[in-house]
This record gives sequence, C-alpha cells and structure tokens, in this order.
Amino acid sequence: MRAFVFPGQGAQTIGMGKALADAYPAARAVFDEVDAALGEDLSGLIWDGDIADLTLTTNAQPALMATSLAAMRALEAEGVGIDRASYVAGHSLGEYAALAAAGALSIADTARLLRIRGQAMQEAVPVGEGAMAAILGLDFATVRDVAEAAARESEGVCQAANDNDPAQVVVSGSKGAVERAVEIAKEKGAKRALLLPVSAPFHCALMAPAAEVMAEALAGIEIATPAVPVVANVAAEAVSDPARIRALLVEQVTGAVRWRESVMWMAAQGVTETLEIGAGKALSGMIKRIDRGIVTQTVGTPDDVVAAIANIG
Repeated sequence: MRAFVFPGQGAQTIGMGKALADAYPAARAVFDEVDAALGEDLSGLIWDGDIADLTLTTNAQPALMATSLAAMRALEAEGVGIDRASYVAGHSLGEYAALAAAGALSIADTARLLRIRGQAMQEAVPVGEGAMAAILGLDFATVRDVAEAAARESEGVCQAANDNDPAQVVVSGSKGAVERAVEIAKEKGAKRALLLPVSAPFHCALMAPAAEVMAEALAGIEIATPAVPVVANVAAEAVSDPARIRALLVEQVTGAVRWRESVMWMAAQGVTETLEIGAGKALSGMIKRIDRGIVTQTVGTPDDVVAAIANIG
C-alpha cells in the first residue's frame, strides 16, 4: 500500500521544479496556472529570484504547492495517477497540495488560498513578537510539558506545534516563552534546542486571527470529495467529507501538525511505501525515523519521475 506525501515550508529552493517544467508540458502548465491565479510571475521568482524573497511565507506557500503539483502532473504524464496511492498527506501547507493532487481543490483556488493563508499568518503576530524552536531528542509528551511550563513561567503562549518524528518536536508561541522552552528543554536533556529562522509562530494560539481569515476564505471555495482519502494534520487520520476537510483546514492554522501520528496511522492501515512529491527530502527523513519499515522515495526531478515509474511498474 502506498501514500503520496507533500512537503511543507522550509523545503523551498531557487530553481525547484524548473527541470520538471522543461521536461513536461503538463508540469509547466501548473506553474502557468498558479501565475495566472495570483496575477504575478511567481514562477520567475521560484526559478530565478532571490531565496530571501522566495522564503517569505506569502511566496513560499503557493510556490511549494506549485512545485508539488508539477511533479504530480509529471507522474501522471508517465501513467502514474493519484489512483496509485491509497492515501495522500501533506505537512502543514503540504496538506493543501495533497488536497489539490486528490482533486478536492482546484490548483487556482489552492494558489489563492495559500497566498491568503501566508499573508494572514504573517500578519497575525508582529514581527519579532513570536518565535518557533526545534527540540531534538525529547519525545512529544515531554516537549508538551516543557511548552506548558515555559508558558506558565513567562506568562506567554508556548505550544508543541509540530510533532514531526520521535525525536523532533517544534514549539511555537511568544518569543520569551519559546526562549524559555529552549532553556527548559536543555535542562531536560534535549540533544539540541534551537530557535528557527521563521517569520511567524505557526500552529499555535497566536495564529487565531489567521484562522478567522481562513474560515472566511474557505467558506467561498468549492471542496470536492478527494479521489483518495487525505490524512489530515490535526486529525492524524483519513478524511474525505468536504465539510470536515473545510473545518480541519481552519483548525490547522492554530492546531498542531500531528505528522508522527499521521505516519503511524497510515502504517497501521498497511502503508509500506511513500512517494514524497515536490521539493526536498525532509518528509522522507521523518518517515524513516517514525517507521523504518516504510520504503521512501522522492519525486522532484525528471530523473526522480523515471525512477518512481520503474519502481511502481
């Protein structure tokens, strides 16, 4: 049993998807469609721009989705469609790419939603007031306790935001509280605890204004039943009902990304293979640390597409 998984923010690189667009007209059409939906040359930024501009949340989110969908279209051009997956899942913004790949959202709507999402998340907290930190070497329950202690001591917000794998949890919240969480985590024996170079504290209560914006934006968007079930971040289980998908996408803005649990859930259903579709290899690394029995493969270049086709048969 196979799952297609889609990366989140942090995977972006200048030039991503360019070789796919050059090799596959269907992949180039994705970038053209995203450019048209946003009314700007986002593909030019992705392929020839400055990494600092691409890394801005408002650009990175639709850019990563476009790259993932371009890779998906390249696979489809070679005869491997979404029906070759039993589940799809994505990390944070990657969930939108998963939904688009499964036909629940149109590419144009997904691009516009991610532009709104990126802007809303950036504007929810003034720059410098929020922070995120990666805690390595402590399990989720311990990091959750660390975050709660830091929030109490600093009288700020600090939450376990990304449960990525058994040894990597990200906390998010008020800058002072997150800094305190780093100190407490080190006292608890964390191998590493470091602040992340992010522009906003994602997936915590401070994102409530962004959740309100997304609730309004999603209310006007048509969501179809996905062709294959989507394993939702905040539920860590498969969903197919459009109304529930809509509600979970709003909840996702402030809720934790339960990636470790999502992968464990898929493994329990019988998933033994994943294709990471889009930029980078971060999810494959996490999946290997969660369940070494799952065979991972990345699809981000034409050579990757050929290799994936050969393996899938």
